[in-house]
This record gives sequence, C-alpha cells and structure tokens, in this order.
Amino acid sequence: MMTVQLHIKPLSANAAFKGRKFKTTAYKNYEKALMMLLPANYEIPEGPLEVFYEFGITATSDWDNPIKQLQDILCKRYNFDDRRILKGTVTKKVVSSGKGYLQFSIRGMK
Repeated sequence: MMTVQLHIKPLSANAAFKGRKFKTTAYKNYEKALMMLLPANYEIPEGPLEVFYEFGITATSDWDNPIKQLQDILCKRYNFDDRRILKGTVTKKVVSSGKGYLQFSIRGMK
C-alpha cells in the first residue's frame, strides 16, 4: 500500500461554504429523535478521544455523509468538544432501504 502525504492545509467545512448553514427540518427532527434515544448515562472520558462509528446505509450512500451530523449531536448531548477527537474509525454496512441504523462508541486515548 502506498501512502501519500501532501503539504497543504486541509480545507474545513466552514471555509468551504459561504455564509451560514441552516438546519433543515429533517435535521431538526433527526436531532430531536437522537437526543431522546441516546442513553443519558453514557460517559465521555477526559482527554483525547477515539471514536468508532458504524452506519447501516444503502449501497448508494457515501460512507462519510452521516458523520458530521451524528458527531455534532453527540457533542451536544454529552457536552464535549469534538476537537478532542484525535482518531476515528468509520464502517459502512450496506443495508436495504428502510433498514438503516447507526452504532457508536467513544473511548479515551492513552
């Protein structure tokens, strides 16, 4: 396997788009549903974090599309800053339409 390193600053989502981004009704409903479904007693460790996300999505969905929304909602629910996340593993599991799911875990890094 070949590794490529380019010496250019990665472009942030904030720098990539003009103006304010507004949450859609679908996002607001998704956020409300997740906030009710997420367990209240999930503990976020102190210090640097590593996340594991698994998304059950259709074959035509991009593997990275659901990351930002989930991560922002987790930060809001559990009151932590996602700048603390230093490592992430994302898995896409192909499911048929209507069978979608998400799974996550967050752990401290040593």
